[in-house]
Amino acid sequence: MFEFPKKYITNLISTAIKEFSQGKVLDIDTNSISIEIDSKNNKAFGDYSSNIAFALSKVFQMPPMEVAGYLKALIESQTPILLERVDIAGGGFLNFYFTADYFSKALFALKKISAKDFKTAKKEKIIIEYSSPNASKPMHVGHLRNTILGDALANLYEVLGYDIIRWNHIGDWGTQFGSLICAYKKWGDKVKVEKNPIQELLELYVRIHKEYKENPDLEKESQAEFKKMENGDKENLKLLNWFLKESLKEFNRLYRLLGIKKFDKEIGESFYSPMIPKIIEEMKADKMTEQSEGALIVPLEAFNLPPAIIQKSDGATIYMTREIASLKYRLNKYNPSKILYVVGNEQSLHFQQFFAIARLMSIPAEKLEHVKYELIVGSDGKKLSTREGKIIPAQEIIDETISAAQKIVDEKRKDVSQEKRQEIAKNIAINSLKYSLLKDGRMTKIAFNLDTMLSFSGNSAPYLNYTYARFSKILKKAGKIKRADISLLENKDLELIKKILEFESVLENSKDDSSPHHICEYLFSLANQASSFYESSPILNDPDNGRKNARLMLIKELNKVFEIGFEILGIKTLEEI
Repeated sequence: MFEFPKKYITNLISTAIKEFSQGKVLDIDTNSISIEIDSKNNKAFGDYSSNIAFALSKVFQMPPMEVAGYLKALIESQTPILLERVDIAGGGFLNFYFTADYFSKALFALKKISAKDFKTAKKEKIIIEYSSPNASKPMHVGHLRNTILGDALANLYEVLGYDIIRWNHIGDWGTQFGSLICAYKKWGDKVKVEKNPIQELLELYVRIHKEYKENPDLEKESQAEFKKMENGDKENLKLLNWFLKESLKEFNRLYRLLGIKKFDKEIGESFYSPMIPKIIEEMKADKMTEQSEGALIVPLEAFNLPPAIIQKSDGATIYMTREIASLKYRLNKYNPSKILYVVGNEQSLHFQQFFAIARLMSIPAEKLEHVKYELIVGSDGKKLSTREGKIIPAQEIIDETISAAQKIVDEKRKDVSQEKRQEIAKNIAINSLKYSLLKDGRMTKIAFNLDTMLSFSGNSAPYLNYTYARFSKILKKAGKIKRADISLLENKDLELIKKILEFESVLENSKDDSSPHHICEYLFSLANQASSFYESSPILNDPDNGRKNARLMLIKELNKVFEIGFEILGIKTLEEI
């Protein structure tokens, strides 16, 4: 069975550590020791290197060089046939040199590898909550980063073999919906709402808030409508469900445009409202709550956090209460091993309080993760908004990107029909938008810059798409690849195979950090190395047929890695651009 190099080395080191630990009077869980393996660009330092001896020197109270010596001997005693040798360098680093034969034969092994071969999980169930727009309001620029990041993480976990539940937690509860119901009853038009739901409902919401200034009693009417809704009024709940249904039509249209995979669950906050009274009573019975100025709070001093309100003095619940209800519902119904909440960094305090409450409810901390991210900003580094300070709708950003891409395609692809140019422009635009929001770490502010985003050079989706399309064209011209003579491969070929083999550990790094930017960095680096290989190595016109076919095999596996990487990032694979 084929083993990826980093996994192979990790297994060798793990076995050596266990043998080294035997007989020592130390209470050590060797399985908990983190083994880091780094790929080396300079062959003089091996193909891969590990600093494990430095970590173990503290555990065993021995110098790193001495630990490295023991580990080297124990690794060599396992007769690792894939390794040429293991060296010690730099005061205790272990450098691993694979045989050239290993990298050559990896080509034949890779022929059978697809996305399913990167699966490492044992069908663990993971809930990933993302997008989460508010019903009756347009998705804005912040939802773009949220939705694209969440979709990529769900794709990643799926490739790694997890059982994923994609969850869209829709905001459809709270006093603002009392206002909206009141406005609809006074001025609403059913036909207009069904034709353009988000825009019509938003206009109703804006209108009633303007009316509040002239008619303060109208605000009391709105509050009364919400109170009726909380008390189970059938008419108001029916209107609320209709607002949600119509809003979802518009949200799903936008998801389809962006190529976002279908959500498994699209549930509004209102769904949890009937569960809340029982939950509050349980929290009271468990002595988790106390009264404060008429409101019900959960003290969180033990976590160095301010108290969390779960019920206002007028008896109304708030977002935190519904968050708790949602958590209990998910745990009881789906029993996930983990829940990821993809929500902006500005909500950090909320999640600290929420997770602290979960701990008080005996829910293990490792079950919950806040996948936070920073803002999308303009070229001036400030929050992206209109001149009036309003947040820009997501559709406006998408339209602007498609329009800019269309100008580029119209100039570069005059050889194809206008319809074809429109299709190419749309694909380039959506790919570019997604990649630009994923290529940096989650906690990096994203500067919206169309020129950089749509550039065919540098770290961009068009550059990656172009690299893939270039090799696709070669493979199409070559036709059927005959049996290859892999012994004819040269060092630059083997280096590209080595780069391809790194993909497996990149996926794990992305999962561990909940950040697809590792995949983007890897694909960009792979594209650079592949482009250099293309410029310096004859392929179709190689007079040596054995080497030509070996290189065709190589670029076929190269493109397979691009395809899997694109699938995770949600980027459409383009065979022409």
